[in-house]
Amino acid sequence: MGKRRQTKQLFTSLSKKQKKHLKEFGEEHPFHDVVSEGPERTEIVKLPASPEHSDVEPDELEGEDEEEEPEQKTAYQKLLSTLGKPTSNEQSDEESSDDEEEEGEEELLEEEGDSDEVGDESEDGEEDDVGEEEPEDADTALTEAVEGEEMVETEEAGGEEFEDKQNESQFCLETNFIEEDGGEEDTKTTAEQEDNKDMFSHHLDTELGEEDVKRITSGSKAKAQITWPKLGTLLCTNPLEKFGSIGQQKDTNLPVFHKLLESNWKNLNQTSDPKGEVNSLQLELLALMGSYKDLFYPETCPRNQGSQVRNAYCLHVLNHVLKANSQVLAHNAQQREQKSQTKAGAEPQDEPRDQGLTRPKVLILIPFRGGALRVVQTLIGLLETKGKKIVVNNKKRFKEEFGEEEDDKPSNMQRPDDYRAIFSGNVDDHFRIGVSIVRSSIRLYSPFYSSDIIIASPLGLRTVLGAEGESKRDFDFLSSIELLVVDQADVFLMQNWEHVLHVMKHMNLQPLDSHGVDFSRVRMWNLNNWARHYRQTLVFSSIQDPQINNILTKQCANYRGQIATKNMPKTGSISLVLVQLPHVFQMFPSDSFMDHDARFQFFLDKVLPQYRDSVMSHTLIYIPSYFDYVRLRNYMKKEEINFTSICEYSSKSEVSRARHFFQKGDKQFLLFTERFHFYKRYAIKGIQNLIFYGLPSYPHFYSEVCNMLATGEQGESASWTCTALYSRYDAQKLAAITGAQRAGQMLHSNKPVHLFITGGEEKAS
Repeated sequence: MGKRRQTKQLFTSLSKKQKKHLKEFGEEHPFHDVVSEGPERTEIVKLPASPEHSDVEPDELEGEDEEEEPEQKTAYQKLLSTLGKPTSNEQSDEESSDDEEEEGEEELLEEEGDSDEVGDESEDGEEDDVGEEEPEDADTALTEAVEGEEMVETEEAGGEEFEDKQNESQFCLETNFIEEDGGEEDTKTTAEQEDNKDMFSHHLDTELGEEDVKRITSGSKAKAQITWPKLGTLLCTNPLEKFGSIGQQKDTNLPVFHKLLESNWKNLNQTSDPKGEVNSLQLELLALMGSYKDLFYPETCPRNQGSQVRNAYCLHVLNHVLKANSQVLAHNAQQREQKSQTKAGAEPQDEPRDQGLTRPKVLILIPFRGGALRVVQTLIGLLETKGKKIVVNNKKRFKEEFGEEEDDKPSNMQRPDDYRAIFSGNVDDHFRIGVSIVRSSIRLYSPFYSSDIIIASPLGLRTVLGAEGESKRDFDFLSSIELLVVDQADVFLMQNWEHVLHVMKHMNLQPLDSHGVDFSRVRMWNLNNWARHYRQTLVFSSIQDPQINNILTKQCANYRGQIATKNMPKTGSISLVLVQLPHVFQMFPSDSFMDHDARFQFFLDKVLPQYRDSVMSHTLIYIPSYFDYVRLRNYMKKEEINFTSICEYSSKSEVSRARHFFQKGDKQFLLFTERFHFYKRYAIKGIQNLIFYGLPSYPHFYSEVCNMLATGEQGESASWTCTALYSRYDAQKLAAITGAQRAGQMLHSNKPVHLFITGGEEKAS
């Protein structure tokens, strides 16, 4: 006991680099040797001029050395002496605990910084190898102390060095087998799945040919349209006709669920509603997801459908992972039996191909930590049955890092319901976490290359993926993703869409390192670099947007095709405008969706001169794009126009001054970005004239901004004006504001100007 305690005390005084070097080489680096500060005993020895003149015999010299030398040290003590010498033999426990706290603070500070490293140390391939190759000649007690100290770091500090090594063997697919008591049942279940050929096996076991891949990449697709009761109009595109389109809802079966989910999947809403059972919307979504076609559902309202959609795709994700892992474990057991029964000299049988080049199978992109917390809670709730809790490793640490703090709670200021639904919980947008699932146990904070599911924000992944030319970057863990979920895609537009595109570009690329994979069990389509054709992509959003559509059309190439919900709005958000206001919609010619020059020039030539007169004061210019905002702000500065501006990067004092000057009339124009409105939802007082430089991404933003005119109580309502610019590429946004029928008439009309009037008699009365 004394040796082990002394070992642990010595180990706690080491830095992280020293610990890493110790684990790799079995001894501390000489650079970190601790020199004793105590006074050393000095001896004055008179040496003879030469050994020949010495009167002392060599045997006597050896005897003196033996007397002065302390008792012989064991190999264990010699190893400990290299770790560092404490100033006192009786080092207090308080000092060692202080060192642990300081170390924990350092790790937390490193985690909060914008590091390019992966969240777990073992996410780097080299460090993975370090973790597996423990020094064999190190003492057992020393190894136990190392592992014990790592678990202390796990609990106290959420730093980048965190590794859950204690549970590595338990969640490793290569070394696990089907449990003995349930082996026959699992093997039978796998055999039944192969006989019945549920869509999971159909999808992954289908072998494409060279001609099929050429047809997929050529871009030619067959289109079909069908209507389902709850989802409405579905547009189906198929690159390969032999896999066909989706049928009617009554003819489409639900996916075959894994045995761990068979009894509990109907209660998938229990996390939000204890008595809530699966509803018709979720049943239709599950049927479409089970077809393994790409899916785009742009009607995920955060207030109503948000939790329902999340529960549905979590069930699909969990079902996919459990089936894939059960297949691997069953094949492990079969191989072990075959090896034990195979006679010496017999020809080896072909190994089953059931894996990808790396282990991660699912990537879930979510904008905020609060959403990741709800996803993990849903996964846990689906695995738990009545009266039976499952094992969740590192759950406490996860709740601390992803849970809501007191500072995160929204203020008591009045905000719309959709705002509270989006920004509820922890709103940190820089995170990533690996989740591994084996049987009915979940391991949080698993290294990426040992994970089944990766839950991350685009920014959290961007710092790991890096960019071309950077020395430290890693994207191999995305090489074998079979299921990609993009939840709340509209919120990513309000963050940084470039991060999403960067992640999509690095999906399903050939890895640069093998990462210890058994190539004999890798599927052929992974080896052929066709993984992107087998990846199912699920995109959920609350709005239709060309940039989101671009992901499905340009970045997705599923051989089974795509399904998108295409329901045209009958009544637009303009009907929610309560103030009496004339709305002038002006169409400008444009050659592309991203033609910013045409919009800018039209604004300068046709719109701005009408509002330069001092009579047209209190004019708010709503600008959806930050780049357009910067361009317009620079122009107004150059022309010395009396204006002020508010954007998402403005400080509180700058916002207060701008609102004050604009309300008092000291500034004629107020430049106002869409992102600022998305994150703050402030009511701007004093507006008399509105200019929508571009149509809002969210249709209800149009009515919210228009209704701000009633908050100022300045000027006559008869003098209020509203002008909105649009091009033929804004068809989706225009339909959401004016309604599909009116939008069609406006886009195909010969007249570039259209007038709507809201309020009218109701307002006058």
